[in-house]
Amino acid sequence: MIEKALPPDEKPPTAPQAEPGERLPQPAAEAEPPAGPPRPLAFRLEALLFASGQPLTPARLAAALGAEPAAVQAALDELVLAWRAREGAIELVEIAGGWRLMTRPDFHGDVAALRKKVEVERLSPAALETLAVVAYRQPIGRAEIEAVRGVACGPVLRLLLERDLIRITGRSPEPGHPLLYGTTKRFLDQFGLKSLKALPDVKDLLETS
Repeated sequence: MIEKALPPDEKPPTAPQAEPGERLPQPAAEAEPPAGPPRPLAFRLEALLFASGQPLTPARLAAALGAEPAAVQAALDELVLAWRAREGAIELVEIAGGWRLMTRPDFHGDVAALRKKVEVERLSPAALETLAVVAYRQPIGRAEIEAVRGVACGPVLRLLLERDLIRITGRSPEPGHPLLYGTTKRFLDQFGLKSLKALPDVKDLLETS
């Protein structure tokens, strides 16, 4: 490549040189785009609750977002009030030891129609009776359950285990160390209970039966 020659009296431009002790002006740095406003904690919690298909405890939410538990609880209280005041098909419910966005009961039929399935996975009377005995007397062994119901319950217990409504909690110290059974979080979720303390009193059940 042939460079164009300059006239004798012209010299190529050179970068300005600083005199001793003098600082040359620096080129202006490109301005960074301003950061957006911080996202409210309540909105971030709402995103997790919407994406989850199961109840989330405040501790798990706090760990996921790296937030303080007290701040998470305050934001949850804010969300509960917001969803309660909003007219719609969704509500924020405390259930099975955590929080979950759920369809309001009035719309369960519509959801079931969309999924083309029955509204509730129905249990036989025998399964419901066995589940009730486990719920109220847990931890409890098979022999005790059969003593209360007066019939064998092996197949029913297997069904409840398959449905994840009961679980094996350990073994009894009695001879033979039989298995002990208790309810699961799915049991609380299916029956809309915050905890086992929310089970109706047996006396109330007898009075209404």
